[in-house]
Amino acid sequence: MRHHDCFLLEDDPYGELRFAGRDLPPVYKERPENSLLLGTFSKIAAPGFRLGWIVAQGEIMERLVIAKQAADLHTGSLDQMIVQRFLQDNDFEAHVLRIRKLYGGQCQAMQASIARHFPKDVSVTQPQGGMFLWATLPDGISSMELLKLAVAQKVAFVPGEAFHVDGTGGNTLRLNYSNADAATIDEGIQRLARCMELCRAGKTSVEADMQYGCQD
Repeated sequence: MRHHDCFLLEDDPYGELRFAGRDLPPVYKERPENSLLLGTFSKIAAPGFRLGWIVAQGEIMERLVIAKQAADLHTGSLDQMIVQRFLQDNDFEAHVLRIRKLYGGQCQAMQASIARHFPKDVSVTQPQGGMFLWATLPDGISSMELLKLAVAQKVAFVPGEAFHVDGTGGNTLRLNYSNADAATIDEGIQRLARCMELCRAGKTSVEADMQYGCQD
């Protein structure tokens, strides 16, 4: 960065949710004079808190304030008041630690379910934080086609193409373990595994309904 004199915009919504390994300092600390650090309460407080923050120095912050005022004057007062009261009335550090423990357990539950039910040629990441797990399907299985089958079985995920700028990633997907208990995760993974088998066999969502029925 210093060699090329690049400006860094570090978007870090999940840094506080690291439940394994050592905490990693933001890259911003290495060069604060030419970078920004972005954070949000929507991942560490509650999804409805669409309120975030920017860490920046001197002239950079001054220009950001002007740009913010030109865009919408200021962030909604009600959202700010709710978060202010939440921070005032609660032990926020303890709250974050509880979330870390919860997500860590749910991540382990999903990994265990995947090991039991997914085809062995599906590769999966081993997250140390956050709320998502990344899976790569074997060649020949499209995550978009898989999604059609999965939705019919009341299971959803984000196809990996959304995270690739070059049109690749058609056999990848993102799974979320943040809002389900171990039993729900296991049931969802079982259904998704069945859909993978159907997708590999070239079955349609209609044929899947006929074979397994539409799940509740």
